Amino acid sequence: MKKLLFTFLLTSCFSYAQEGLTQNSIKAVLTGNQLQVIQLAEAFPEDKYDWRPAEGISSVGEALLHVAGGNYFLASKLGFAPPEDVDVMALSKITGKENIIAALKKSNDFVLENITKVEDGTLSEEVDFGFMKSNKLGGLLAIMEHNGEHKGQLIAYARTNGVVPPWSK
Repeated sequence: MKKLLFTFLLTSCFSYAQEGLTQNSIKAVLTGNQLQVIQLAEAFPEDKYDWRPAEGISSVGEALLHVAGGNYFLASKLGFAPPEDVDVMALSKITGKENIIAALKKSNDFVLENITKVEDGTLSEEVDFGFMKSNKLGGLLAIMEHNGEHKGQLIAYARTNGVVPPWSK
């Protein structure tokens, strides 16, 4: 009986430790990506926020606001409405380095807060993201990938403009 009770307790503890493992792992990686994107945003001089590599390609400021919009869009498809004081459709109208960074930080906080609210039992539920159909796990991974994709874009923008990513100094 003692062995059975010990086995039950051990299994329960292991099962509890695994709850939210996926969401917390994604949150940890995303937190690192977001920190580096913010560091890049802060490293760019304000006069480079309108710089773009060519006509028709996002500027530095537009790329940063695109990340913010993506955070809200993907999270909304997972069932988390943006905060009432955020007009997602007006994000592209934000100007100025400080305002753009503030908008990006707010979207980062929002998405990080909600990742862990996705319940384990719902990760396989299908979601239509508009550009793809996936499950909720795919949506969480898309949030992480989207931030990483634009971090790479901003690194290229930075290097082209003589801005050294702060973590590589």
